[in-house]
Amino acid sequence: MKKSILFFFILIGTFALAQSLKAQKIKYVTIDQKVCSNQKDFQLVLKSIVADSRCPEGVTCIWAGEVTAVVSVYKDSKLIEDATLLFAMKNEKENKEWFARYLPAKQQKIKTMQVLPYPKEGKKIDSNDYCLKIGYYKQD
Repeated sequence: MKKSILFFFILIGTFALAQSLKAQKIKYVTIDQKVCSNQKDFQLVLKSIVADSRCPEGVTCIWAGEVTAVVSVYKDSKLIEDATLLFAMKNEKENKEWFARYLPAKQQKIKTMQVLPYPKEGKKIDSNDYCLKIGYYKQD
């Protein structure tokens, strides 16, 4: 009897967790290199990529690499700050906290951050093609 009750609670717990994970859908916001002159509140703009040492697709590397980027923060179309951010696994928490300060409240629960495009073996990325893609949990 005790085993069947325990099994029942495990089964119910599994379904409850599965439902809550499905409810959290990830949405994305892209931060590119364009300044919108008439935007109100905070606006994030990718000013430049200082360094990109990520391991290109199709190549075997010892480490994954990292990207250093300068991101500009504007408030009501006025420059507030230029921040140099290092996109690497060791800096993920600090970067999420930094972005959460400037994103709208509905976008502050950040899940992922990517610098795109990802390098490919033998192809140089034009500096104007870079952007940041921030994935956040959609709040219902």
